[in-house]
This record gives sequence, C-alpha cells and structure tokens, in this order.
Amino acid sequence: MAKRRSFQKKPQPKFNYRINEKILSHQIRLVGENFDEISEIAGKKIESGVHNTREAVKWANELGLDLVEISPKAVPPVAKIQDYNKFLYLKKKKEKEIKTKTAKTVIKEIRFGPNTDEHDFNFKLKHAQKFLTEGSKVKAYVHFRGRTIVFKDRGQLLLLKFINELAELGAAEELPKMEGRRMIVMIAPIKKQKK
Repeated sequence: MAKRRSFQKKPQPKFNYRINEKILSHQIRLVGENFDEISEIAGKKIESGVHNTREAVKWANELGLDLVEISPKAVPPVAKIQDYNKFLYLKKKKEKEIKTKTAKTVIKEIRFGPNTDEHDFNFKLKHAQKFLTEGSKVKAYVHFRGRTIVFKDRGQLLLLKFINELAELGAAEELPKMEGRRMIVMIAPIKKQKK
C-alpha cells in the first residue's frame, strides 16, 4: 500500500495587496501625494482620478516605486504609487498601535445567595475591591435556587449594598436586573485621573 503524502498549506501573508503587473483591472483610481513627480515623468499634468493601469505601472517603475492596489473592491480599484515595503511597514506599525491601545477587559464573577450572611458578604467584598483595583470588571450576582426565588427583594438589597460599598472603586453600569434565576449587576472600575 502506497503512503499518502500530506500537503501542508502555506501560511497566507497577513497583508495581501496586489502590486504592479498583478493588478487585474484595466483602470485604477490613482490617489496619493507625489503627482508633481508623476507629471514630470509623464510629460503632462497628472492628477488623482481614473487612469490606465499600464500607464500607472510605467510611471511607478520610472520613479523606482510600486503601484499598490489599496482598495480592490472599489470600482475602479483604488491604487497608490509608493514604496511597497514602506507601505507594509507602516500598515504593520499602525495595526500594532491599535492593538496596544485596545485594553483587554477581564470580568471576575462573585456569587451570592439570597441569604448570604455578613461575614460571607465582607469576604466577597474584599475580593471585589482587589479585582477593581487591578482594573478588572466585577460581575456580582445572586443565584436563586428552588423556592428562594421568592426572596428577590433580599437579593436586590444585597446587590445594592454591594454597589454602595464599592462606590469609591467602581460604578455599576446599570441597576441589578433578573436574568433567568439570577439577579446580576456589572461593576466597572473607576479610572483614576493622573495628576
């Protein structure tokens, strides 16, 4: 029996832009800043707008740059004459900046019962304070099991007391609300302003 060869897919590049002769459209919408240099090479005034792709590739080659298709789904596709490697570098840099600016929010859960005693409450309160100082959101909920569903008012009072105790560190996104057999409240940390 012959062995089957497995073919592994090559990883696709993250940024896949068509450049120069690989641009399929006959016409492109040319955008960018270097129209004075392009006009000098073409021997006539060139402005942003729709141009023949072959001509644009020729202009890019004469400038020692690339014609990069930025928006392939536009009609006609949008392209820019620039250095392709520099374009990729700036794209990656911009994406990295966006990634660092988006903070990942962590949600910590704290569970109560409708008949939670004072010691238990204080214990969970300390944990919530720690979570909020670390910058995590706190999802506090009262779980009603079986017939304890009749004590909704106790659960609400418990969560309101919890919100009140954490007022210095966090603020409730909304008042406690019922979701199935749980009464839930989300508490987000208060961002302290730097002096």
